[in-house]
Amino acid sequence: MSATGSSNTVRRPSRSGLAVLFGALVSLLATLLLGAPGAAARTEPTTSGAAAHAAAPAAVPTAAPPAAPTVAPAAALTEVTDFGTNPSNLQMYLYVPDSVTVNPAVVVAVHYCTGSGPAMYSGTEYASLADRYGFIVVYPSVTRASKCFDVSSPQALKRGGGSDPVGIKSMVDWVTRTYSADTSRIFATGISSGAMMTNVLLGDYPDVFAAGAAFSGVPFGCFATTDGSEWNSACSGGTVIHTPQEWGNLVRTAYPGYTGPRPRMQVWHGTEDDVLRYPNFGEEIKQWTNVLGVSQAPAATDSPQSGWTRTRYGSTGDRAPVEAISLQGVGHNLYAYGMAARVLTFFGLDTSDPGPQPQPGACRVTVTTNAWSTGLTGSVTITNTGTARIDGWKLAFTLPSGQAITNGWGATYAPAGGAVTATNATYNGTIAPNASVGIGYQANHGGNSGPPTTFTLNGTACTTS
Repeated sequence: MSATGSSNTVRRPSRSGLAVLFGALVSLLATLLLGAPGAAARTEPTTSGAAAHAAAPAAVPTAAPPAAPTVAPAAALTEVTDFGTNPSNLQMYLYVPDSVTVNPAVVVAVHYCTGSGPAMYSGTEYASLADRYGFIVVYPSVTRASKCFDVSSPQALKRGGGSDPVGIKSMVDWVTRTYSADTSRIFATGISSGAMMTNVLLGDYPDVFAAGAAFSGVPFGCFATTDGSEWNSACSGGTVIHTPQEWGNLVRTAYPGYTGPRPRMQVWHGTEDDVLRYPNFGEEIKQWTNVLGVSQAPAATDSPQSGWTRTRYGSTGDRAPVEAISLQGVGHNLYAYGMAARVLTFFGLDTSDPGPQPQPGACRVTVTTNAWSTGLTGSVTITNTGTARIDGWKLAFTLPSGQAITNGWGATYAPAGGAVTATNATYNGTIAPNASVGIGYQANHGGNSGPPTTFTLNGTACTTS
């Protein structure tokens, strides 16, 4: 069922104003969750993190939404209406930064069950990261009673099938037309129900999305039902097990005959997830390694943060075909501040260069520290000992326990402690063969003032001296 616009009403919630509105909405929450709002109702953000994927019957409003503005105001969350074919009456919220780039990239950020587009906006860092890197963020928002995305119906699991994925594709098309977005840099990410939808979008529209990042999700097709139910207990319980080929075939069936490139996938899961059980993590890995035609044996395994195990498949760099992060002892609501920046690294949006990162043949790092009572400075020299020029680099290393960077030079450093990535500045991104670049940082320490001991440059391990 298609919805068409009839007025020009636009809601523009701001990040600061949303918090004020929340108190007044608490008393209405139960009512909102029990019935689907009309098209004139506007979903407001919550202050909670990712909520569990809840089972509830779907309901589609019949009223028509208002018409869309021509261009969304910069640096304000804006609802866009009449954006195109929208069979399940989704709402579209859009964030365009003041610093939007020419031919910008687009990130579709998909909310969890009981959530909304504005909640995803206020509860994640994608808008602030868009301010920094100049991409556009689309926040789809469900209007059915459960506030869960349709990842179950036969219509949702095929290209152009007539459910939520069609509406989200229309949102992407609207942004592409309106802002001349770069169609080679369209990405999707989501939490819980939004993670499931991320898997579905990449399966239905492999020619649209370049990569996805799914937090606490399930494989494409795992939640499939044929009785109208949104919930699949076998899948949520982690008992739907297939071979890699079988999982891959489910994705390929969504767009029969497609032979073009497939999007890369990053998946996150907590070992103690009691809503979408942990076996789904391994099944996602099986599915996407098969779809992308890479080995199920990891090309690299590391621990970028305490309690995390990261495996990369098909290559060892930040933009491997498949990247999987397992969080030991963490439950369903695993999304936390800082993870969005890691998503952008996987997408390749944390740099002005949209192309793949160059892989140096060899590298050497020399590091020294000078310490005083509670602080230190670290001096790092990176040498390209390979035969090819490096155009754009990321140096990854782990600070000793108790150290935290307070400022740095020659690179940007994130995060401040633990597993740190230093990204080149605009003036030193090129390192010719046998040439060197010097960078440094100042840090606090809790007694251990030693230097990092291992470094990787664009995913390649460097010798140290």
